[in-house]
Amino acid sequence: MPQQSSAQVTAAEISRIAGVTRATVSNWRRRYDDFPEPSGGAESSPLYDLEAVRAWLASRGYASAASPAEELRTTLRLSAHGTGDSDDGATADLLLLVLAAARRTPDQLTAAARLPDADLAVRAERDAAGVADAVPGGAGVRFAGVDPAVLRALYVCVRDEGGQATLGVLAERELEDSAASGAYRTPPPLADLLARLLPGAPARVLDPACGSGALLEAAARRGAAELYGQDVLPVQARRSAVSLLLTAPPGTTVSVRAADSLRADAFPDLAADAVLCNPPFGDRDWGYDELAYDPRWAYGVPARAESELAWVQHSLAHLTPGGYAALLLPPATAGRASGRRVRAELVRSGALRAVVALPVGASVPFHIGLQIWILQRPEPGGAERKSVLFVDTAESSAADAKTDARTGPRTRGGSRSASLDWARITGQALGAWHAFAADPDAFEDEPGVARAVDVVDLLDETVDLTPTRLVRASRSDVDPAKLAAEADATRRNLVKAAKSLGRAAGYDDWNAAGGAAREWRTATAADLARGGALTLLRTTPEGSRGRGDDDGAGKGGRGAGADAARPVFTGSDISRGSGPTGDPATVRTDTAPVIAAGDVLVRAVASGGGAMSLVAGEAEAGALLGPHVHLFRPDPARLDAWFLAGFLGAEDNIAGASTGSTVLNVSPGRLRVPLLPLEEQRRYGEAFRRVHELRAEAQRATRLAEETARLLSGGLTGGQLLPSSQGTAADAATVRGRGGDSPH
Repeated sequence: MPQQSSAQVTAAEISRIAGVTRATVSNWRRRYDDFPEPSGGAESSPLYDLEAVRAWLASRGYASAASPAEELRTTLRLSAHGTGDSDDGATADLLLLVLAAARRTPDQLTAAARLPDADLAVRAERDAAGVADAVPGGAGVRFAGVDPAVLRALYVCVRDEGGQATLGVLAERELEDSAASGAYRTPPPLADLLARLLPGAPARVLDPACGSGALLEAAARRGAAELYGQDVLPVQARRSAVSLLLTAPPGTTVSVRAADSLRADAFPDLAADAVLCNPPFGDRDWGYDELAYDPRWAYGVPARAESELAWVQHSLAHLTPGGYAALLLPPATAGRASGRRVRAELVRSGALRAVVALPVGASVPFHIGLQIWILQRPEPGGAERKSVLFVDTAESSAADAKTDARTGPRTRGGSRSASLDWARITGQALGAWHAFAADPDAFEDEPGVARAVDVVDLLDETVDLTPTRLVRASRSDVDPAKLAAEADATRRNLVKAAKSLGRAAGYDDWNAAGGAAREWRTATAADLARGGALTLLRTTPEGSRGRGDDDGAGKGGRGAGADAARPVFTGSDISRGSGPTGDPATVRTDTAPVIAAGDVLVRAVASGGGAMSLVAGEAEAGALLGPHVHLFRPDPARLDAWFLAGFLGAEDNIAGASTGSTVLNVSPGRLRVPLLPLEEQRRYGEAFRRVHELRAEAQRATRLAEETARLLSGGLTGGQLLPSSQGTAADAATVRGRGGDSPH
């Protein structure tokens, strides 16, 4: 165990421990002579002795500001397991302990955390042994060499913030979005989309490359009762098993194995109702040489460069006749020459039912537009499949992709995925697929979005299954008059939006503060909640068994909100400025709070662009609170809602209350609010309301501008719209009048 005197923390870690911004820590260093001197590091990034910092913070009332998750995060970094001296095995053992601890009562966890160091390790080993059979490689776990501070912090974190939150802390350094291991978590909205593309209600679902288990979790939310997963990385397999056991509804069968699915299938006799998979891409060492005569290659032996087509056939081999699979694949799989013969057999046999193109940024790798392949194992004597559906959702999110292109790559916390219009992407994909699956022969193409292509037309010399190429070919079917009317209506709406934006931008009722920025006393949201000035509510994801809220700031019951038909308000709705677009299946409708007008909503993940906070109005009132939103319900006699929203969503405030290295999770109780009289709050509130109006009008105008440009450009290139000769002549005359004969 490292000596306490050697434990050092950065200024950023001090800010998280104290619950303040990094700028505040910098001010402390300049203003207070007794602030601890650096004990290491460089001049530009000094390190401070942890115990000296804690003593200094305690003298000023900041000693207990860190959340249990942050305490665990800091303890991991300072221990042998958080400094790079350990391998994935140490993390895997702690994952097992999370599952064991989640099955204990709060009193039992408190008692464990208070044990002496030697007894604590024995207790942890005994707890882990009790769940060893539930996860792969769980036998023989030992904690004798683990820093007792880590075990103690883990027990407290599970007690106060739940197993899933604790699992997330462990995953940040060793598992989440790891370029070294190639393991990346499928973004939740994408995982949900893949699960919803499976027709019916499959009970037995397999993911042969399960990673962190996101796809199987999505299947469990849709009602799957048997979950089977396999992953080549043992630590990922264990993480997946623990996560599923923590979140899946009671009675769900969870079976996860650690091995290479292609070389060493752990479920050789499993006939699943459905398969979900986000397999590794571009793997040339997938077993081409030793698996050349494998019986799974019913549609042709995949080429060495076609590992994705090996995963496709592995998935089909595990399906019952008529069962469906949904796989996330790179776009090259649809058109690469080396895979032409296998693609042709998949099309000819009817195994390939649909290909859905996603926009750039939907998932790792963020710089390319991935595709979803929907497959069905042919049934003996089944109906002939004469066509394949192609859907292109990429164009619907062109504005999101262009925004990302302007701001540069943003992969932290999947922010690029979070910024996409998932409600629109999901709606288009599900709408087209459900209509096609119900009656392929009666399916009507949606120009520019979805098209059913005859099998005969696909079986050419290239067998190119790229949705963009095939869907765009249907543009010539659009009625010119209809397109012209749609473009004109959108253009008129854009003109109105531009006028509204101009009015919103005219707000200038503000003044400079003077020679220095104003300072004020602040209180944390947790303190305000304890004092009754506000109530902090959150929702519980469907299937979750977590315990309690961040920072112990409070819970809220649903009251009369048990109707599953209510819309769900999500964090993406705040950033996009849209109404509620979430899926009720993602929340526990019996406990999710119902939003009321005047509630302040704050995104729980600090990623992507757009606003971080919002005051609920008529559009949001009555909706269920989504799983990634914090709800602050202020006492109107003490707090102005817009004042509260403005300061809670401030960039520095969010940064100071966020934890994590990959996904930045906002701890709501640590957000700080100035202590001002109500009348002054209202003046600030009116200013923040005007700022919100400006942002909303700008977003609306941007969306309409993109849509108008898309319609006009598509109509001109598709032949439905013609440029006016009168307008061209008038423009030319104007140029000549300005002496513009020269192109220079």
